Amino acid sequence: MTKKGWRLLPLLASAALLLSACSSAPQQGRVEAPQGSSLSGPIVEQRWDLLLVGTDERLNMPETPFFQIAKDGKVSGHDGCNRFTGEVKLGDNQRIEFGELATTRMACPQMADANRVTYMMETAYRYLIDHDRLVFFGPDSRVLGGWRESN
Repeated sequence: MTKKGWRLLPLLASAALLLSACSSAPQQGRVEAPQGSSLSGPIVEQRWDLLLVGTDERLNMPETPFFQIAKDGKVSGHDGCNRFTGEVKLGDNQRIEFGELATTRMACPQMADANRVTYMMETAYRYLIDHDRLVFFGPDSRVLGGWRESN
């Protein structure tokens, strides 16, 4: 594990503990956003660059994976190989749900890793923000990966 991975590990561990304490059995329902509403909060209108997959794995991609969420609920970004677009819904208790992710799907040598980035987003259930770090958790409270706010 790299030095940076070790520095993020306490954040990820405490975030996992916090989320598991808040909900012993997450509901699998969809996140419902009021019609005509706009998204707001610290996750919106920021560029988030991939930091880690899981708790400590760094990917070496042709381009750093990233995403941005607009106020209208649209998400766009890059999975390391291809650009993608889609929608996102935010709910109570840091619930997040990405949907309708579409990508150009042009082949590249790291396509398997690009698919892991997309899968992380598609399975994200909750998120936690600590300073300039964003962590995604799955429905089972498992850490899916971490992102860093781009400057």
